[in-house]
Amino acid sequence: METSKIIRNALKIAFPFVFGGVILWWMYRDFDWDGLWKALNGGMNWTWMWLSMPFGVLAQVLRAVRWKQSLEPLGEHPRLSSCVHAVFLSYASSLVVPRVGEVLRCGVLKKYDGVSFTKSLGTVVTERMVDSLLILLLSALTVLLQIKVFIVFFDKTGVSFETLTGRFTATGYWVTAVCLVVLLSFLVFMARRLAWFGHTRNLLGHIAAGVLPLRNIRHIPLYLAYSVGIWLCYFLHFYLTFYSFSYTTGLGITSALIAFVVGTFAVLIPTPNGAGPWHFAVKTILVLYGVSESDGVMFVLIVHTLQTLLVIVLGLYALVALAFVRKRWAKPAGE
Repeated sequence: METSKIIRNALKIAFPFVFGGVILWWMYRDFDWDGLWKALNGGMNWTWMWLSMPFGVLAQVLRAVRWKQSLEPLGEHPRLSSCVHAVFLSYASSLVVPRVGEVLRCGVLKKYDGVSFTKSLGTVVTERMVDSLLILLLSALTVLLQIKVFIVFFDKTGVSFETLTGRFTATGYWVTAVCLVVLLSFLVFMARRLAWFGHTRNLLGHIAAGVLPLRNIRHIPLYLAYSVGIWLCYFLHFYLTFYSFSYTTGLGITSALIAFVVGTFAVLIPTPNGAGPWHFAVKTILVLYGVSESDGVMFVLIVHTLQTLLVIVLGLYALVALAFVRKRWAKPAGE
């Protein structure tokens, strides 16, 4: 029994890496690796790449500030530094086990600042609801701005509104498989979480208290400003990289917005930082805007790799910083 549980857990950890790895292998099986080294050594504008990095850091810091604000109505007052370190560590840990970061960062606040784990987990649920609403609004605006591009995107990937039961392209089968994986993963995740939450009434009560803190936040406009700021920073973190390459520098902000939105949904697929699905989705959008296939895969490989390295560096920094943090008093186990 114990062995089968270990095997299941190992498969859950290994699957995202294997799934993402298969997509990456398929995309880069004929890749010009010599061209990559040329691009890194003088073929790209590193100034814009470096300028994009602070926005990646700022997005996570703003998320920590917003999180601290949402905990205050619940009587929890963690240190801002603890919140920042917890968020940094959560993103880095999700590279190893996708989606584990949400739980881990609540554990960090519990360990170092005595914050109720279940209440903080409830505020994370609230975060996800607010972020989902914002990205849906952004997606709707993007579709309205350039709906023709999305129609071409669906057509290129084998998804046709006119003939949903018609013939798919080879790539269309990939897209369909990805959608099924997302759906099944979401259903399994929700089923497991609901089963876990059902173990105790106190847990459900604390979660409910954390899910509805917005009504008690003193400065709702500030909370919303933080939320918008987070996604603005995410976008700038991505958009400024367009100026690092000659073939994307002239595409404009609208094309970057479309690629950003499509890439954001691709990251929902359970692979480390969206590796594989994000590459495919963003590359496809770039190709639709006239970027060559080879340049498109070069762009997504370099940008995703460097942004992932930033997440790793911030996570390592948080790990080291927390080793020197003095723990506050801990609350009783039932809180």
